[in-house]
Amino acid sequence: MAVTEQSPTILIIDDDKGLARIIEKKLNREGFSTSVALSGQEALAWLEDHTPALMLVDLNLPDFTGKDLIDRIELTGRAGPFIIITGQGDERVAVEMMKRGAMDYLIKDVEFLEFVPAVVHRALGYIEDKKQLAAAEVDRKRLEKEILEISEREQQRIGQDLHDDLGQQLAGIWCLSRVLESSLAAQNSPETKNAAKISTLLKDALALTRSLARGLQPIWLEAGGLAAALDDLKQRSSQMFRVECHCECPPVLDMDSKATAHLFRIAQEAVTNAIKHGQTKEIEIRISSNPHNTLLTVKDYGKGMTAPTLENMGMGLRIMKYRAAIIGGILSIKSNQNGRGTVVTCTIPSNARKS
Repeated sequence: MAVTEQSPTILIIDDDKGLARIIEKKLNREGFSTSVALSGQEALAWLEDHTPALMLVDLNLPDFTGKDLIDRIELTGRAGPFIIITGQGDERVAVEMMKRGAMDYLIKDVEFLEFVPAVVHRALGYIEDKKQLAAAEVDRKRLEKEILEISEREQQRIGQDLHDDLGQQLAGIWCLSRVLESSLAAQNSPETKNAAKISTLLKDALALTRSLARGLQPIWLEAGGLAAALDDLKQRSSQMFRVECHCECPPVLDMDSKATAHLFRIAQEAVTNAIKHGQTKEIEIRISSNPHNTLLTVKDYGKGMTAPTLENMGMGLRIMKYRAAIIGGILSIKSNQNGRGTVVTCTIPSNARKS
């Protein structure tokens, strides 16, 4: 098979010149580009200007042991994947090198030369698979981030529509109903009570709409920071779901707007889950900060989060964990110490509080 410029380059490091040339010819026939170094120093010099796809490293070189050579290569920052070549009886040392990062090892026996191409193909295939998986992981994280950003923008748009459109219409209808109620009362009409009920229902609907709008578009984050946004979350949760909600947050927090927004959304989701799944009547939201980290704690005293319950939380839980990861934090969910309720914590190291 012809060697092309795009062929992976295999660096053969072996002091047996004849054997090294035979290995080189074997690999050339398989379509690989090769280079030979007959000592550790030759290998180090070659690596100053080249990057191999794979190295075949003899354990016993005239100037270095295989282990020492790998140590030297790592110090140069040019370390890459490698396979160990060893003589018979040195399998234990080869296994030790596997623990050091070797992808495989070859023993110089009667079948050695027949195995070399297959082992190289297998190693390069594994390397390529890892690259593809890494690329797929990068794409997945990028897509998750884009989806989260789109979701955030859509929530803000809906919140804006609720506030500016539906909210304004309800406010107008409520004002008309109050005028009608006053008019009917002036006429001593028996429908006055019904008009009053309609006014009350419209007022409640308007309050609910405004509350939903604030939840979807937390303007308090911009106006008063995280403390104001969490206080608003506390009040809305208490009013809408009839739960006793407490909040403790420093008025000033050394955290950028991105981290603040994600932390608020994590708290918001944790409160929703506590009410929906934990069926709690009491929730505590607390933010504490020190030179090492910032800690968000959302504690409830409901029925707790069993494994099936956590599975049912589905997308919400995954988004909470993803939000925590985006800002360099760690999310944990565990049962309360007294066995009642759940504790959700998000820990953000101080070096991750600002992007």
